[in-house]
Amino acid sequence: MKTLDTLRTDAQLRTAHGVSWVVAQTGDHPSRLLHWPWRENPFPTYRRLRERGPVVPSRLPFLTATTRAAIEKILRSRDFGVRPHGDFNVAEQFNVMDLSFLQQDPPDHTRLRKMARPAFSPRRMEGYRVEIEKITEDLLDRALERGEFDLMRDFAQPLPIIVISGLLGVPERDQADFDRIGNVIGTALDGARSARQLRQIQKATAELDMLIERLMVERRADPREDVLSDLVAQHDDGRMSATELGAMFRLLLVAGFETTVNLIGNGVMALLRHRHEWERLVADPELAGGAVEEVLRYDSPVQLTGRWAHHDTEVEGVPISAGQQVMCLIGSANRDPGHFTEPDRFDITRANAAEHLSFSGGAHYCLGAPLARLEGVIALRALSRRVPGLRPTAMPTRRDTLTVRGLATFPVTTGER
Repeated sequence: MKTLDTLRTDAQLRTAHGVSWVVAQTGDHPSRLLHWPWRENPFPTYRRLRERGPVVPSRLPFLTATTRAAIEKILRSRDFGVRPHGDFNVAEQFNVMDLSFLQQDPPDHTRLRKMARPAFSPRRMEGYRVEIEKITEDLLDRALERGEFDLMRDFAQPLPIIVISGLLGVPERDQADFDRIGNVIGTALDGARSARQLRQIQKATAELDMLIERLMVERRADPREDVLSDLVAQHDDGRMSATELGAMFRLLLVAGFETTVNLIGNGVMALLRHRHEWERLVADPELAGGAVEEVLRYDSPVQLTGRWAHHDTEVEGVPISAGQQVMCLIGSANRDPGHFTEPDRFDITRANAAEHLSFSGGAHYCLGAPLARLEGVIALRALSRRVPGLRPTAMPTRRDTLTVRGLATFPVTTGER
């Protein structure tokens, strides 16, 4: 039976969702991005917003940055941060989970990020390569035995969850729970739309915290060459609190899982829809590096990020007052014709594809970008080499999320008869 507080929370969340829906019906393009059908294919809306200017107001209480130049400036500027200044409280539906330094400004951001950085050092990246290649081949062996399989369920999703589990030090016995918890926590990036979803996120967070506590005990007794052992040592030395350790673990789970899953899914979909580009990759699998950058530009796994103005400032001639929230549309920046020639054309040899903003920018540039790129290159290279006849057998379905853009299902066949 629902309590009075639950009913009140549910009413507040549903009201906020309903208000944005009503505003969307008035032709307010920024609010339309929050809803289906515009969210399903946001690129026409992005184009309309760019035509209105580099920073566009909404009838809802935020601004929208639309062009690459504007968004890059905001991401790099010290006039903006990921948290509002002062006593301003973020709306409850968007304040459902602590994701460590992703949601912190300096000096806490600098301190916490420094603790996580060794996990993604060049030395460790090279060490991960052989293991990622082995996981990739094993997953493909099992998928190809069936001839027809779901690219997401059987390949794109398990690959990064196995990799990030190994990196963090999650035992194989816990990986199924880790996968399930990660999927729920990933929905928190869009905020909660109902009390039911909020309870699901809170339950998943509590389960993850219990898993972390158990693994911390194990790592103290038996330290290993994994990230959790490093974090436990830093916690025990007094450099981070238990709350900070749990939040960082959650962040590394979400960041290590969501970006790569959707990089692979979006990438294969784009390649198969542009068959000539797939054939180019099949003919030369070493084009996989360029293909990954073009996928990140063309259909970014992360479509937006938010910033708050800490001071009165201006961006591309548009004044922005202290305290205003700006939604930076990364997906729009990556299709900006002012920076990318024929931006709606998918080209895996595009010379400046790597100038996308899919890993954010400035102080919050994605720490796990080298790992995501490495997994993406290995995955696309292996698919093009081992499954040259890969074809869809049905329309892929999309996840109902905004911040993270990805597929839920993608039925494919090896093309062999």
